Amino acid sequence: MKKDAKPNPLVEILITIVIPALVLMKLSSPDRLTPLGALGLGLAFPIGWGLWEGWRRRKLSWLAVLGVVSTLLTGGIGVLALDAKWLAVKEAAVPSLIGLVILASTWTRTPLIRMLVFNASLFDVNRITQALVTRGNTPAFETRLRQGTILLAGTFFFSAVANFILTRWVVHSPAGTVAFNEELGRLTLLSYPIIALPCTAMMMGLMWWLAREAKQLTGLAIGDMLHAA
Repeated sequence: MKKDAKPNPLVEILITIVIPALVLMKLSSPDRLTPLGALGLGLAFPIGWGLWEGWRRRKLSWLAVLGVVSTLLTGGIGVLALDAKWLAVKEAAVPSLIGLVILASTWTRTPLIRMLVFNASLFDVNRITQALVTRGNTPAFETRLRQGTILLAGTFFFSAVANFILTRWVVHSPAGTVAFNEELGRLTLLSYPIIALPCTAMMMGLMWWLAREAKQLTGLAIGDMLHAA
């Protein structure tokens, strides 16, 4: 497999969401695994996947690193048997931190939307840049990028609020117990349709808006601006 090949989304969902959830919900019992053992096994899948992806690509994505850290924090909450409210705080803190970093980049020379959305893997950046220069619309496009950065930060703030509410709704039991693991497994399964899919839809909407604005400012067709074209 090529080191720059994209992972299969279904395999990624299976390893990082479905298997950990099933482990936590089905193996957290005295006749199978201890709550701590099931927690460790369940969290080993997303951690192992993140590390393997980093090794395979020979580079670490900062989002993947943040995901591994987030998973380790969940394990720490379980090992230390902290109150379940700290899990909700952690679930909200991670996307909040990302959102704040993205928002702060609005006032820098390189808004993070360039790395996360408007990048060479999605768009033919050189062609778009040349068309903007030719038409004298570079400043206008920079304004759109900053507006898009604010919208991008908003998707992470939505994720933070949704994560906090969902976690407080699903997880009530003390960490380190069988009930906590089962609730954590349900949280993992529910977070995908309730949080991940809406956030993905927001990101796709943001990409469509950015492509539409670029089309108006460059005169290029959307298909001509995409990197794959």
